[in-house]
Amino acid sequence: MSFNIIDMGAWKRSKTFEHFTREIPCTYSMTVNIEAAKLLRSAKERGIGFFPAFLHCLARVVNAHEEFRMDFDAEGRVGYYDISHPCWAVFDKEDESFTTLWAEYSPDIAEFYARYDETMRAFKKLGAQQKPAPRNIFNVSCIPWTSFTGFNLNLRDGYSYLPPIFTVGKYSSEGECAQLPLAIQVHHAVCDGWHVSRFVSELQEAADTVRSAKSDGRA
Repeated sequence: MSFNIIDMGAWKRSKTFEHFTREIPCTYSMTVNIEAAKLLRSAKERGIGFFPAFLHCLARVVNAHEEFRMDFDAEGRVGYYDISHPCWAVFDKEDESFTTLWAEYSPDIAEFYARYDETMRAFKKLGAQQKPAPRNIFNVSCIPWTSFTGFNLNLRDGYSYLPPIFTVGKYSSEGECAQLPLAIQVHHAVCDGWHVSRFVSELQEAADTVRSAKSDGRA
């Protein structure tokens, strides 16, 4: 893991960052619908689950843009990771609790799925995550029982939390369409509405064109 410290004196976003961290601390969320029909078909053809396929799409776009990989280091300096890995919550029906797991991101979906599958198998066998999560992760939660049109998180220390948080809902099918609700929580200091809009557009493209990055050269 490499953490790249930003030179605040040369960073074009430094004034905006200061404004939304010191003058007016601000986080926000946006809820959108992702058309998931093509991704559902692709996951089925590949023989993989829909959730890890969508998880890979999220990770692919997160790792394409620095603003979604930003964080503070131990000394409070802002920077960005070279790579961010997804972590997700697993639900236990028996005691109605959740456990957080993570897997290393790979731009190749087959390689990523193998890591995801290995993580899930180890968890089911041992009942616990084998190694602690690194700092360079982003969180994804799934609420597969309910669809929603709006979702908002309230973090106690949210004004000092820079990584994005994603919440996925239950998709609804109508004809050949499958609308998947997705809530995106970000810090305004590092991410404007324009950045989120670009993220959504590229995420939709990723969901529509899932394939091995070895064949298209894109991470």
